[in-house]
Amino acid sequence: MVKKISLRTSLSLGKPSYLSKDRGPLLGQGILSSNGPIWAHQRKIIAPELYIDKVKGMVNLMVDSTASMLRSWESRIENEGGIAEIEIIEDFRSLFTDIISRASMWKLEEEINSMILKVVKQRTEASYEKDLLEMILEGAKSNNGYYGPSTDSSRDKFIVDNCKSIYFAGYETTAITASWSLMLLAAHPEWQARARAEVLEIVRDSLPDANMLRNMKTLTMVIQETLRLYPPVTFVVREALEDITFQDIMISKGINIITPQAYMPFGLGSCVCVGQHFTMIELKVILSLILSKFCFSLSPAYQHSPTFRLVIVPEHGVTLRVRTT
Repeated sequence: MVKKISLRTSLSLGKPSYLSKDRGPLLGQGILSSNGPIWAHQRKIIAPELYIDKVKGMVNLMVDSTASMLRSWESRIENEGGIAEIEIIEDFRSLFTDIISRASMWKLEEEINSMILKVVKQRTEASYEKDLLEMILEGAKSNNGYYGPSTDSSRDKFIVDNCKSIYFAGYETTAITASWSLMLLAAHPEWQARARAEVLEIVRDSLPDANMLRNMKTLTMVIQETLRLYPPVTFVVREALEDITFQDIMISKGINIITPQAYMPFGLGSCVCVGQHFTMIELKVILSLILSKFCFSLSPAYQHSPTFRLVIVPEHGVTLRVRTT
């Protein structure tokens, strides 16, 4: 039943209305909360920019961004006598914000409309290589009235809402997954050693590239197990946008259908996450670089308390005792 609902392609099932009502300031009417023709239009614009071949070309910038964070860790370890206690979530949030900004050529410090539109104005007045933001700008010109009459205001709303959606999906969920991954590796040193040995065998004295990442089978298993135990989304809600019949069951318009995520971290079917390739490569880059440079264990101060706040987060953070290898 869950699989059939997830694979259903009809636009008669969509995201629940509370996403746009209760979380409108966060998500707007971007790809995470929209339905019907506007969602299809947004997906057509955004998805091709996150296909695997495009993402492979972003590995070097992911490595560069991560290297900066790791240098700060090395400095802290040296200053604290060889072992440092590091609360990793905020570092990861900053790191993933930097990566998504550089990958899309966005220079955003806050998710507010004026800042987004300021960047948009800069982009429209200059010539840039096509990237995700550029495709959103072009999509805004052809939004076919989904946001009402085609005016400067409706085009701005299209741009802002999709920038918000991509920023939220692109940094918060990935930062939390990376934190859970390191927590599990810290709690299971035998798997940490196994993953590190694989990384060092593949990477040797160089930096990871797309071909190396593909061969990191153990690290892939670690990420997949993390997503199974601590999925960013624990259940999916679909709202009947009209009266429908599903397997002889009559579902009235406005009824919500809740399906658990039984290891479907990126969803299934037509609604599969457009950023799944970007996320998996991003996690492999960061975790492989950390494993190649550091050993870590859980701090005695760590308190295990998964809490649901839009995504499943460590309520008290994740603090690790980190030393260089």
